[in-house]
Amino acid sequence: MEILEKILGNAARVKIMRLFLLNRGKGFKSKDVVKRSRVNANTVRREIKLLASVNFIKRRSKTSLDWYFNSLFKYAGEFEELLVRSDSLNKEKILDNFKKVGRVKLLVVSGVFIKNEDSRVDLLIVGDKMKRGKIEEGIRRLEAEIGMEIVYAIFNTKEFIYRLNMYDKLVRDILDYPHEVLLRAKELNLAVARQA
Repeated sequence: MEILEKILGNAARVKIMRLFLLNRGKGFKSKDVVKRSRVNANTVRREIKLLASVNFIKRRSKTSLDWYFNSLFKYAGEFEELLVRSDSLNKEKILDNFKKVGRVKLLVVSGVFIKNEDSRVDLLIVGDKMKRGKIEEGIRRLEAEIGMEIVYAIFNTKEFIYRLNMYDKLVRDILDYPHEVLLRAKELNLAVARQA
């Protein structure tokens, strides 16, 4: 029970644990963990020390600077169920990340957000007068929360409707396979409904 008491505790720890669980076999230096989890360096050092003390992560060799998830960790399955397979983000949190990026007219999630590994894209954003930098900032925040890189596609409304009408493979792969629409403007309702 001591291991579980040590591990559970704060949001930074959850982000770091997800990062290692979702990237098994991949090593991370402390600075990489800081960048990917968006947690400050002092907190990362403290959390890595704690996670290493309970054998959640380890180094492949004594000289290695990279930390890896320990596949022999006693509670690996339980933590994977708790931190990876459960709903990692609610819809409102995803929508909040894109409120100030421009006029978003369609926001579709699939892939990592609905636990479908076969999806080509995790996130589709369609809108006008969107600020790409702000979108990418929102994407990075989501990546830090879920511990994985997000594959995404961005289209302006006119281009999306054109691609939809031309049966573009990428657009069809998103809409024809499991996905969830978080936001859809009325003007896109008819266009998407005609192609469904």
